[in-house]
Amino acid sequence: MKFTTLAAPAARRALFVGVLLLAACTPNTPKVAAQEPGADTACALDGMVLRDFPGPKAQIQYAEGKPDYFCDLMELFAVVLGPEQKRAVAGLYVQDMSKADWDHPSGNWIEARSAFYVTGSRKLGSMGPTFGSFATLQGAQDFAAAQGGKVLRFEQIGRDMVSMGGSAAHDDAMSH
Repeated sequence: MKFTTLAAPAARRALFVGVLLLAACTPNTPKVAAQEPGADTACALDGMVLRDFPGPKAQIQYAEGKPDYFCDLMELFAVVLGPEQKRAVAGLYVQDMSKADWDHPSGNWIEARSAFYVTGSRKLGSMGPTFGSFATLQGAQDFAAAQGGKVLRFEQIGRDMVSMGGSAAHDDAMSH
């Protein structure tokens, strides 16, 4: 019994030291949050001022700290799904269009990977047809019922659905 009593503190100390060593070896993942773009913030791809155009905006927070902003969700998906994207991403954010004004969106940032998207609606973004982004399935369904379109999750959006030519590519199978 004395052996167990004496060994327990030593075992706890060894475990504590082990945890500290592991923590020291593990790279720190920065804690990031969406940042509201300024009045003159320009799109990372085309230089358009975000606030000059309707529709949801997006941002990528990179591990090294400097975010990229996008005036249209098509641009976000083109970058994220593109093979040339190699920078370490700490966060992806889009706006919840259930709460933001489509014509003048601001604030209401949500994590892009957990959002619901509507493709094929009648609403236009800065580049023409775009995706709408929503925090909840109900919000996306309500928007699709009013504006047309199909509700998708982040992982269901493929590169073939993203057009940088000012229009969304539509898969006819998804509209049925």
